[in-house]
Amino acid sequence: MIETRSAMITVCGRPNVGKSTLTNALVGEKIAIVSDKPQTTRNRITGIVQHGNAQFVLMDTPGFHKPRTRLGDYMVNVVKESVADVDLVLLVVEPVAVIGAQEQALIERLRENAAPAILVINKIDTVDKTRLLEVIALYSAAYDFESIIPISAKTGDGVAQLLEEMDKFAVESPHFFPDDMITDQPERQICAELVREKLLNCLEKEIPHGTAVEVTSFKERSNGIVDIEVTIYCEKSSHKGIIIGKKGAMLKRIGELARTDIEEFLGTKVFLQTWIKVKENWRDSSFLLKNFGFNND
Repeated sequence: MIETRSAMITVCGRPNVGKSTLTNALVGEKIAIVSDKPQTTRNRITGIVQHGNAQFVLMDTPGFHKPRTRLGDYMVNVVKESVADVDLVLLVVEPVAVIGAQEQALIERLRENAAPAILVINKIDTVDKTRLLEVIALYSAAYDFESIIPISAKTGDGVAQLLEEMDKFAVESPHFFPDDMITDQPERQICAELVREKLLNCLEKEIPHGTAVEVTSFKERSNGIVDIEVTIYCEKSSHKGIIIGKKGAMLKRIGELARTDIEEFLGTKVFLQTWIKVKENWRDSSFLLKNFGFNND
């Protein structure tokens, strides 16, 4: 009988360092939404990677930041809890020779938990490689990392080497998930996130951060077509008008882009309907946060 191994691995870092892009690259499929805006990931997302006889269970966490709302508090707590009691932590940073307040706080959290960690220097495709030596020296002095791997999650450079390093932390154990699974997220949740990704990419400034998306209906017809109804929640009536756009143009664009990705994800034709509701200050409402699935329990 073939011995199986497993490892629980947390992916953490400040907002916008490429944690979700890295998770997608390791999984080999898009399971986490990506945008150029900070705090895209709001919840812990599980990605499942098969590597030989080992199974890596990746926990992609929200960007570690100074919270300004109850939603922000929730996101930061998710990160703090996720670096404890795991086999390995991947601390993802940018190739900059400065340890910021967020990185310092995460390093302190690693130290408190005596957590084994690999430093992943992402976005190396954006800098001269000679600048990496200074970054490596700085972080090597700050924490006893198991290894330091420069990568580009965007191009795939260094990802294979990172997988080999991760493999060293897999322990003999049954696999936690079936080998053909890539995430434990329900289809409805991924569809809602794909809609929110388009809101982030199509809208400017604070508006997309004040939105939440809920799939209110998900029905499959006998011919395989899936009918999906989605409600987009925003915090102000003025934001609702911006999301809808002139003669409904913005909402139509968001819907079309989301439908394309949802069809690719589900592998079938999708009929998508979107609705918008105003829920003022929902990010500071404990009741609404729990209703949208942000529950610390």
